[in-house]
Amino acid sequence: MTHSAAVLGGGIGGLAVARYLSRAGWHVEVFERADTLPTSGTALGMWPQALDALDAIGAGDRVRTLGSPQHRGSLLRPDGSVIGTIDNRDRTAYLLSRPALLATLAETLPDGMISFGTPAPAVDALTDHDVVIGADGLRSPTRRQLFGEKFEPRYTGATAWRGWVPGHRDTVSETWDADALFGITPRDGDLVNWFACVRTDAGHPGGLDYLRSRFGDWHADVRAVLDAATPDAMLHHDLYESPALPSYVSGNTALLGDAAHAMAPNLGRGACEALVDAVVLGRFLTADTDIHTALHRYDRTRRPATRRLVRGSRAMSSLAMTGRLRPLRDLTVKLAAGLA
Repeated sequence: MTHSAAVLGGGIGGLAVARYLSRAGWHVEVFERADTLPTSGTALGMWPQALDALDAIGAGDRVRTLGSPQHRGSLLRPDGSVIGTIDNRDRTAYLLSRPALLATLAETLPDGMISFGTPAPAVDALTDHDVVIGADGLRSPTRRQLFGEKFEPRYTGATAWRGWVPGHRDTVSETWDADALFGITPRDGDLVNWFACVRTDAGHPGGLDYLRSRFGDWHADVRAVLDAATPDAMLHHDLYESPALPSYVSGNTALLGDAAHAMAPNLGRGACEALVDAVVLGRFLTADTDIHTALHRYDRTRRPATRRLVRGSRAMSSLAMTGRLRPLRDLTVKLAAGLA
C-alpha cells in the first residue's frame, strides 16, 4: 500500500522531506502559499550534518558544485584587529543562497507535487493522508492548531539586516562589538553576502542610512560593503526563537524546521537543522510500518538535539555582542582557537 503525506510549507524542510518521501515511493502533496519559489535571498551555511542530509536525498553533490566552500574565517573587533581565527578544512561547510538551495531541492520533485499559491488546509481537513508535516515556518499555523498561542516565538532582543553585493570573497569574517555584529561571507553568483545584527527594540525602522551611521567607524571591509549595498538587495527581520514545545508531534502530525525550533542565527544552523529534521523524519516514516511509532521516534531524536541548539544560538548571540565581558570573551575565543 502506498503511504501519503501532506507537507504544509514549501521551504527548505518541506521540500527536503517531500523529496525523501517521494523517492521512497510515497504519495506527497506540498502546499505552499507563495506563488513561486523565491528568486532572491541571502547565503546559508551548509555544515557537514546538513550535507549528509542532502546526500541522503541526492542533492549533496549539486550543493557542493553550486556553493562556496568555507575553509577559513576570522572573528574581528570593529577596528579590524583579530580576536580569533577559524580553520574548517576538516569540517568544510558550503555557503549557498536560499533560492539556489530551494531550486535544487525542488528540481527532481514530480510535476504538480507542489501546489503554489495554495495556503495549507487545516490539519483536521487532511484526514485522508497518513501523515501531516508542518513545515510552515516561524509563524506556523500548524503549530498554533496543535499547541495554541502560548508557544508563539519570542523576540530575542535583536534585529538583523542581510544582503548581497557584487564581488568575490574567499574567507568569512564576523566583527563583534557591544550590542552589534557584522558578517561578510562568500556566496554563489559572483556575489558577497553580508549580515548585520543590532540589539534594539522590535520593529526598528532603520535602513541603509541607519546601518551606514551605526557601523560608520568600523573597519574598511564593513564600510565598503555598506557603501555598495542597495535597498533592493537587502532584507530586514526581527529575530525570534521558539519556546520549548512539549512535543514536535501530535496525533499523525509532525512539526519540523522553524515551525518546531526557530533559533537565533548566530550558530548558522537554522536551515541545516530543517534538512536534518526532514531526513530523520523521512527515515523513520519509511522504516516503520506504524506511523505513530515513527513520529514518536522522530520527536525523541530531534527535540532534545534542536533545543540544545536553540539555547546554544542564544548563548552565542550574548557572547558575540557582550559589552562589559569583552576581555573574557576575547580570551575565551583565543583559547578555543588555540591562539592563547
